[in-house]
Amino acid sequence: MKNKNKSGRNTLLWSVIMSSPGPLVVGIGLVMGRSSTQIADFVRRSAELLAIIVSYVVYQLTTRDGFTDMERKARLEKNTDLFVGGAMCLGGAMMLVLALLPSTGETGNVIPGLSIAILGVIANSIFWRRYSRLGKESNNSILLVQSRLYRAKTLVDICVTAALLSVTLLPGSAISYWLDKAGSAVVALYLIHTGFKTISERVKAPK
Repeated sequence: MKNKNKSGRNTLLWSVIMSSPGPLVVGIGLVMGRSSTQIADFVRRSAELLAIIVSYVVYQLTTRDGFTDMERKARLEKNTDLFVGGAMCLGGAMMLVLALLPSTGETGNVIPGLSIAILGVIANSIFWRRYSRLGKESNNSILLVQSRLYRAKTLVDICVTAALLSVTLLPGSAISYWLDKAGSAVVALYLIHTGFKTISERVKAPK
């Protein structure tokens, strides 16, 4: 069990480290571009990073040697899962609003956001598989919810990559405009769905 807990802590720590540059790079990219998908992606990555940090802190606390209060452990894990689900819903809702707003003009340079999205597809798919395995082996709710989060992150990054790639290859075209808007909307709706499902399951779970 100690080795499984250590693997879980290390994976969460690497998740924090790997996710931290995302909001910064995409945020810098917003200085050069105003793609709806890129703005939405910045909001999404920021919310997810905060959720991952909270998950890491709580997992560290509840799996350390000497922590024996199982009632407190269950309460902390539940609150953490609710926070992660809430972060996904909040990020998705803000992104949906941005997707529905009229365009403010040229999208500009979206290369920073596109680069992060491509790297995200690779990294998040690896974390998704790892969290799935660790969550099943340890039956830890935090790791299982992280698996769901990273599954969403992988699929969302695929969508973001497609949308920003169209903006890069076909700047100013109607196709890129609608793909950009559609990319934001799809990302938003999927996050809201995943977040709501996570919250609903935890609320209905036996105490």
